[in-house]
Amino acid sequence: MSDKHLTLELVTPEKVAWSAPADFVVLPALQGEMGVLPGHASFLVQLAEGEVRVTEKGEVKRFAVSGGFAEIKDDVVSLFAETAETAESISAERARQALERAKAESAKPDLDPSHLAEIDAAIRRAQIRLRVARRGSGAPSLDPREHE
Repeated sequence: MSDKHLTLELVTPEKVAWSAPADFVVLPALQGEMGVLPGHASFLVQLAEGEVRVTEKGEVKRFAVSGGFAEIKDDVVSLFAETAETAESISAERARQALERAKAESAKPDLDPSHLAEIDAAIRRAQIRLRVARRGSGAPSLDPREHE
C-alpha cells in the first residue's frame, strides 16, 4: 500500500464531527457511491443521505450523513453535512422506533404533499441510521438487500 494518505474532515453546522487520516473513503454521491483514494483529482460532489465509509489500516468506520456536499482537494476530503453520526453513537432501537413511527404516519389518509415528503425523508433517515448502526456493530442485517 502507498505511504500516501487522505485526511477526512467531517463537518456539521455545530462542529467538526470527525477529522482523521484515511486510506480510502466511500461517499454517498447523488449519482451513486464514490470511492476516493489518495491522489484523487480535485472534485466537488453533492451528497445524498447515506453511509460514509472510511478505511484506515484495515479498519472501517461508518457514519450516517444527511446529505450535503464534499470537496476533494490535495488529499483532503472535506465533507459538509447537516448531520453526521458514527455507527457507535446510533441507537439501533431508537432508529427502529423512528422508522415505525414514520411508517405509521405515512399510512394516514389525506396527507398533504409537503407533509408526505417530510415523512418520506424521515423514513429514509431512519433506514440509513438503522443500516449504519447494524453494520457498524457487526450485527447481522435483517435487510436482504444488504446481502446481495
